[in-house]
Amino acid sequence: MKIAVSSSGNSLDAQLDPRFGRCSYFVIVEPDDMSYEAFDNESGRLGGGAGIQAAQFVASKGVAGVLTGSCGPNATQTLAAAGVKVYAGLSGTIRDAVEKYKSGQLKPETEATGPAHAGMGRVGGGGGGRGMGRGGGMGRGGGGRGGR
Repeated sequence: MKIAVSSSGNSLDAQLDPRFGRCSYFVIVEPDDMSYEAFDNESGRLGGGAGIQAAQFVASKGVAGVLTGSCGPNATQTLAAAGVKVYAGLSGTIRDAVEKYKSGQLKPETEATGPAHAGMGRVGGGGGGRGMGRGGGMGRGGGGRGGR
């Protein structure tokens, strides 16, 4: 029963990537003997739909579960439709996450654990504030010239 792990590297000693759809790699592990294959996550470079594409990819590999930091609603729904369980909230190395899975310490999630469109890396603010203050500058200084 293979499992997929969102990873920042391509080995069991790599750190788990907290993002499912935009992780760098997927490490597909056979927990019984710890054999594995690493795959570049090409979906992570998409402008949109990365979670769905990533979910379809790992499901096509015949995995029974996904170990990750967080998983958005679209990916969670796609994985659930394929019968793949999601185990989220993980960190550390791939090896450590798989050991927790093997020992039964993890419980599958039933809902998304991350927001939609997380990790897209948008840069720069989109604020278009125009500063249309309503002060009007109508001050009426009341200083008099009545000194003796």
